[in-house]
Amino acid sequence: MTSKEGLLFVVSAPSGAGKTTLVKLLLGCDKLVQPSVSYTTRPPRPGEQDGREYHFIDVATFTAMRGRDDFLEWAEVHGNFYGTSRRWLAERMLAGQDTLLEIDWQGAQQVRALFPQAVSVFILPPSIEELEHRLRGRGQDSEEVIRRRVAAALGEMIHVEDFDFVIINNDLQVALEELAAIVRASRLRVGTQRRRHPAVFEFLEAKKG
Repeated sequence: MTSKEGLLFVVSAPSGAGKTTLVKLLLGCDKLVQPSVSYTTRPPRPGEQDGREYHFIDVATFTAMRGRDDFLEWAEVHGNFYGTSRRWLAERMLAGQDTLLEIDWQGAQQVRALFPQAVSVFILPPSIEELEHRLRGRGQDSEEVIRRRVAAALGEMIHVEDFDFVIINNDLQVALEELAAIVRASRLRVGTQRRRHPAVFEFLEAKKG
């Protein structure tokens, strides 16, 4: 790990927990964190742009990239594929850029195996009933899709203890403050400060001698 290496934040949550909204708000108030733009085979949602929210590709292209081992992690979620570019992420971190991955728990497991220093956060809804209410409030999915998403959410939420931090998103502003606090505190770890401010610690080491 170099003195310039950026921090890696991994944020996961079941659909409807508010992960995307929280991440967007965090990126708006902390310009030192930049998002990782993943690849996906799902179609763009209204307002999404290729290269901003995701790189939208077809299944054949995704399969070819996976075969070349281009992905740091990949997963199939609700019938669609998602993957993170291995080379892109490594280049960003080596350049000293703090980077945030917004991925599901399966992808988080793969990333943590390769980057054990990654800071992982899981976003929980306050209840299953509230999660279902939020999914219906989107007005984007049929009842059958909502039922599948709720069932899938239960399967995802049991992995919460695999993560470093958990935020219960009952109040959006409070949840945002908690996520921002995790990011700030991670930068203040002794190991991170030592890498980013080596002169200070070299001076202290000299004084100890």
